[in-house]
Amino acid sequence: MGRPLPCPERGNVLLIGGGGREHALAWKLRQSPRLGTLWLTDAMNAGLSRLGETCPVSMDCSDAFQMQRWCERNDIHLVVVGPEGPLAAGIADILASEHRQVFGPTKAAAQIEADKVFAKNIMLHASIPTAESRVFHDPESARHYVNAHEDPCVVKAAGLAAGKGAIVCDDQEQALAAIDRIMVDREFGEAGDTMIIEEKLPGQEISVLALVDGRTIWLLDPCQDHKQVGEGDIGPNTGGMGAYCPTPFLEPEILTAVQGEIIVPVVDALRRAGLNYRGVLYTGLMLTPAGPKVLEFNCRFGDPECQPIMARLKTDLFEILWATCAGTLDDVLIEFDPRTACCVVMCSEGYPGPYDKGKPITGIEDAEALGDENQQVIVFHSGTRHDNEGQLVTNGGRVLGVTALADDLQAARDLANAACRCIHFDGAFYRRDIGDRVLVTSP
Repeated sequence: MGRPLPCPERGNVLLIGGGGREHALAWKLRQSPRLGTLWLTDAMNAGLSRLGETCPVSMDCSDAFQMQRWCERNDIHLVVVGPEGPLAAGIADILASEHRQVFGPTKAAAQIEADKVFAKNIMLHASIPTAESRVFHDPESARHYVNAHEDPCVVKAAGLAAGKGAIVCDDQEQALAAIDRIMVDREFGEAGDTMIIEEKLPGQEISVLALVDGRTIWLLDPCQDHKQVGEGDIGPNTGGMGAYCPTPFLEPEILTAVQGEIIVPVVDALRRAGLNYRGVLYTGLMLTPAGPKVLEFNCRFGDPECQPIMARLKTDLFEILWATCAGTLDDVLIEFDPRTACCVVMCSEGYPGPYDKGKPITGIEDAEALGDENQQVIVFHSGTRHDNEGQLVTNGGRVLGVTALADDLQAARDLANAACRCIHFDGAFYRRDIGDRVLVTSP
């Protein structure tokens, strides 16, 4: 193994992806004195477009030769991959070189998210606590299994489904409908070629993100995401309606157990399989009465978890990402702002179902002006663009991640909700109860 590639004094970065997660990463990268030119594969996002240079429209991330040549011509030192799709397609394998780092795992290692059956097998072999499950390749056998089991379950498309492929079912009727959605109606496309049915676990759902450089693991402060579309955790799952960080549900001793009993074993299991994992390992946990159990692993930053994490991060993100790629994470001290960050996602009417685009957006400057010396509001763009007249308009189901920093969760949530009230677009809605799971259980 050669010597680690030293972190450059100034380095050009290619950021792949165009959502709220990537806006948060770009926002933090812009604060690094080491950043040279920041190139963006998707600058249609109106928040991203202010932060970097736009790659050629014709550039295709699936064209290996074109991507390699472009990175060489533009002297790219670091490629940061936001979404799971390019990682699952092998972009890290394509673009990594002796002179260039790629933040994100290889195609084989990205199976930890891209193939839920692969992930379940890894967990089984590593004795990692997770939900009991069965794998199905056709709808008829899945229906037979559901008809023989009355307990609540979760029906999951085994492939990549943009965070929406898990359907929580309280009874057999809902489970049978979920099977049809995935394997008959093909709602999630090829992701539903194989399906997993697993027990529904009770407890609080928590997100633990860890940076992994192949041998060193650094746990970031834990978050809690809110996936259901409706207040009070009702309605269908979405890509995420909001998140806060840190969460008090993971006490230090529990977090230590999660590291020792889940994260270290899965990284070791990947290594035994010949996979040197480097990048972010996202662990979705359920804190059950029997202890933490794994719901899923992802191979990238969560969205919206990335937004409050970046809002609180104090350490140079360029240096963190580079050290993770280079295998020198043990040389970096990662520090966070002690304040709490709460991200509230503003959505288009109809989401997570069909929705219209092109609705004018106003009030973002007013929202960001609500902060003071102790509080701050940052509005991250998820699904926005500028129309032909230069007007900021909606361009997705999840439109904005309105993120507030304050001394505690209640204050951060109140500030984020106040900021949302400043922002207007036709049909806008958001959950006002982000963080209620801890706030309503606090003394």
